[in-house]
Amino acid sequence: MVKLLVGHKGSGKTKTMINLANRNVEESKGSIIFINKNSRLIYDLSYKIRVICMEDFVHITNEDEYIGFIFGIISSDNDIETIYLDGIMKHADFSLEVLPSFINKIKVISKDYGIDFVISISAELEEMIGVDFNGVEVLN
Repeated sequence: MVKLLVGHKGSGKTKTMINLANRNVEESKGSIIFINKNSRLIYDLSYKIRVICMEDFVHITNEDEYIGFIFGIISSDNDIETIYLDGIMKHADFSLEVLPSFINKIKVISKDYGIDFVISISAELEEMIGVDFNGVEVLN
């Protein structure tokens, strides 16, 4: 399942994701991954959550490299239940034009590997032109 948190900067998406991840890790039997732009959230998240900071991977610059990065994470841990992608528009060189393709690829990965994705996007639904919302849950 792919879940989206949408809204402009300052609308509380990150706080919501932190709360979801911390609740999720207590009920989870598998691994929880939280990918963020930098390390500022590391102390807000449970120590049981693997936090990955994208500023440590500056060579990831586009959608295909980012998808490859996600496959690398998946291949290193067969027990992943949920991957949180906080502020995806700040990772690599993402733009609204790339979102339809990216969301479709994430939906396929989710289905093929049985991994839930929770993604926060700094945009409104109306701005996400071309995104196929079938099989996607919008949380807010």
